[in-house]
Amino acid sequence: MKRAVKVTVNGKAYANEVEPRLLLVHYIRDVLGLTGTHVGCDTSNCGACTILLNGRAVKSCTLLAVQADGVSIQTVEGLATDGKLHPIQEGFWEEHGLQCGFCTPGMMLTAVDLLQRTPDPTEEQIRMGIEGNLCRCTGYQHIVNSIQHAARKMRGAPGRAAPR
Repeated sequence: MKRAVKVTVNGKAYANEVEPRLLLVHYIRDVLGLTGTHVGCDTSNCGACTILLNGRAVKSCTLLAVQADGVSIQTVEGLATDGKLHPIQEGFWEEHGLQCGFCTPGMMLTAVDLLQRTPDPTEEQIRMGIEGNLCRCTGYQHIVNSIQHAARKMRGAPGRAAPR
């Protein structure tokens, strides 16, 4: 028996009938067609499926779509506005924070949540903040640099900051 789900994703309202066992990650990808949210491990270890749920980073493979009824979701597709990259997207571009790109959407959304809570994070705070997201390509330093870049931009600070 299907159940009704109403969500707002990237500012747009959706209403669908879904199987009660459908994972939120599959709802986002397969029902809504927003494929920036990646399916990685299906065990909540990798973070490739990270989205913002009411502004907080969550792994969408750990929730059922019916549990998201009535919430606001932001995916990587919702970061840019009016064709202008979000500072975190710009940071990943400028600081080479991605290689294969598989972890990037989840890493970016985790970083957005981190920077909303901690606008001027230390390198240690960034590393702790992204520890639930795995990257198999970069070695993380460029990701940390990308998040630092975004933090400076979001605070309006110029230039590259010295490491702390």
